[in-house]
Amino acid sequence: MNPTLTGALIGLVLAVAALIFGFWGFLLVALFMAIGAIVGRIASGQIDIRSIANAFSGRSTS
Repeated sequence: MNPTLTGALIGLVLAVAALIFGFWGFLLVALFMAIGAIVGRIASGQIDIRSIANAFSGRSTS
C-alpha cells in the first residue's frame, strides 16, 4: 500500500471511532493503533529495542 492510501485508511478508522465511541473512544483507538504500529516495526526488525534501552540507560551515545 502506498502512504496516501494508508493515511486515508487510518483517517477513516479514527473518524468512525470518533463517531461511534466519542472522544475517549477515539483516543483509545488512536493509542492502540500507535501501539500496534510500534509492535509491528519491532517484529519486522525496523526498531531495535536493545539500542533504545541502552540509550535510556546511558550506555550508548547518539
